[in-house]
Amino acid sequence: MADLFRATWVVAYRELLRFIQERARLFSSFAQPLLFLVIFGAGFNRMVGAMTPGVDFIQFMYPGIIAMTVLMSSIMSGVSIVWDREFGFLREILVAPLGRSGIVLGKAAGSAVVAVIQGIVMLVLAPLLGVSLNPIMVIKLILILIIISMSLSGLGVLIASRMRSQQGFMIIVQVIVMPLVFLSGVFFPVNNVPAWLAVVSKVNPLTYGVDAIRQLFLGKEVAAAGGAMGQTGSVISVTVFGHTMTILEDLLIVAIFGVVLLSLAAWAFSKQE
Repeated sequence: MADLFRATWVVAYRELLRFIQERARLFSSFAQPLLFLVIFGAGFNRMVGAMTPGVDFIQFMYPGIIAMTVLMSSIMSGVSIVWDREFGFLREILVAPLGRSGIVLGKAAGSAVVAVIQGIVMLVLAPLLGVSLNPIMVIKLILILIIISMSLSGLGVLIASRMRSQQGFMIIVQVIVMPLVFLSGVFFPVNNVPAWLAVVSKVNPLTYGVDAIRQLFLGKEVAAAGGAMGQTGSVISVTVFGHTMTILEDLLIVAIFGVVLLSLAAWAFSKQE
């Protein structure tokens, strides 16, 4: 256990140092989410109108944009692995007296801290969008982001475990990230789509992360209210077999996905030469 903790701490600390030294990474990670928020929000806010009483399209999107920021930062944790492999540093880590599981957890933990920092920075937009915050909500959000980022970091590490170039990694990530984002309920409720698309959306772990953040910001009662067009039942919140998910249930599903992904990533690393 001590060796596992030591390996996790060493690798995570190195990831944090790299993040501090690459300040441009902090700002560049906000570019795409902010672009989506501005363009989609300005373009569709009047067309869509109120998603539910008291919640417009931009307020609906905002929690999803935070989740999107965390997703991108978490998956990009794999870049450092590919970079280390290209420059031979990964081999030095693998032959060091550090457990392979500790290396994976360290990479995930380091990127999770970075992702949480970036998600918190996005909170500066909340007052401008009419989203109310309080200290308790911020603390709960931090806990939610930790679970989401740790889980999704496992996906980034898993992908990177078999990649040999940064270019190849970026191509694969782009192919994976866009479907994850668009099928997670960031831009539209996943319950108001064709049945086959709803099924695909509900096997996407990010869907439950977005739903947890949205319920935290909007409140479960608002998130589960009917839509503006007279629809009944849960329109904004995610439902599974007719059951409206709670924040704890959302996080449990995300955590299960995370355990599976991190376990697969650790197994992939155990096969590294």
